[in-house]
Amino acid sequence: MPPLRRRMVARDPGEPHRVSTPLELLFDLTFVDAVYQAVQGLAGGTEDGRLGDSITPFLMTFFAIWWVWMNFTWFASAYDVDDVPYRLTVFVQLAGVLILAAGVPSAFAGDVTTMTMGYLVMRVGLVALWLRAAAEDPAGRATALRYAVGLSVTMAFWVARLALPDQGPTWVFFILAALDLSVPPIAERSRATRWHPRHMAERYGLFTIILLGESVFASTYAVERAVAQGVGAELITIALAGLAILFALWWIYFLEPAAERLEGRRDPSFLWWYGHYVFFAALAAIGGGLETAVASYAHHGEAGPRLVAASVTVPVAIVLVMLWALNAPIRRMNAHPALLAATAVLVLLATFAAPTAGVPGTLLLIAALLALFLTTTLVRQAPSRRTAGPAE
Repeated sequence: MPPLRRRMVARDPGEPHRVSTPLELLFDLTFVDAVYQAVQGLAGGTEDGRLGDSITPFLMTFFAIWWVWMNFTWFASAYDVDDVPYRLTVFVQLAGVLILAAGVPSAFAGDVTTMTMGYLVMRVGLVALWLRAAAEDPAGRATALRYAVGLSVTMAFWVARLALPDQGPTWVFFILAALDLSVPPIAERSRATRWHPRHMAERYGLFTIILLGESVFASTYAVERAVAQGVGAELITIALAGLAILFALWWIYFLEPAAERLEGRRDPSFLWWYGHYVFFAALAAIGGGLETAVASYAHHGEAGPRLVAASVTVPVAIVLVMLWALNAPIRRMNAHPALLAATAVLVLLATFAAPTAGVPGTLLLIAALLALFLTTTLVRQAPSRRTAGPAE
């Protein structure tokens, strides 16, 4: 049972056995529908042959999803006191996530009013938490106040954007997003937030699994629609190859011990935090690509085989490149960078095999390339593990 109230002070970044709390897991769960709606918008545009028209709305909506998740995760890692006022404030943010999720479809149509309102509700809860930290943790007061002011100012700009004609041109979004991203580096100048390396690595790993699960869900929904056309070898191949791709990417992501690396070097943290936006967005986009692949089997949509293949090959290649970008600056990787880059290039080239091999054959090729990369990496690691012994 949570205490009625306890003083909010920064938690020990070296605290042992720090894991995600049930409240954090519930918080993650509320993002499932928001991500699904964004993936559906991307998949729908691709199926209709309008990939170019759907990419920008997808990146914009996913930025809002990722950024509000990251802001809370960052705060909770440093200041989670799990008392009644804290839980109630998080409840406000949960409500904001649901409003944000409800606004994703209209955002793809050009109306971001509902998403902005959800964003506003979440900001109210988060700013309240930073103000509480400023009042109860004197050592981190300057940082907390900078966060509270910075988040409030940027939120005012987001709301003001709604008053512009047609809610403003696209470049306004990118300027406001840059302002939002600038808040943490400015706030952390006075005193770094005492986030927990192992806790944060686990939180990012859990969100990765959620995004992989979204891909499974989107693909399952597409298969349900395609079954009406009759279950054939091509549909089974698409489903199994898609599952193999997701499984391989899960395995590859967790090859790198992010917790140990963040624990040893905190200086490149912003690159790791922010770089995950591209990684997460690409991971979510794979779900849209797999759904498009199933739709092509059922002859839904206007996308040709090369476009369908690209909706999977491009995000998979981006995921591989981002794994290098996220991990290489921190420490030597378990996966060889040259092998990672070569696999990404080969996956991209698989796009051009689609007109000949078909979408199922292309997906099998991608799965085979990922399996080859994974096998080679595991074989390379085996001698060092035998040398290190069972204690490693």
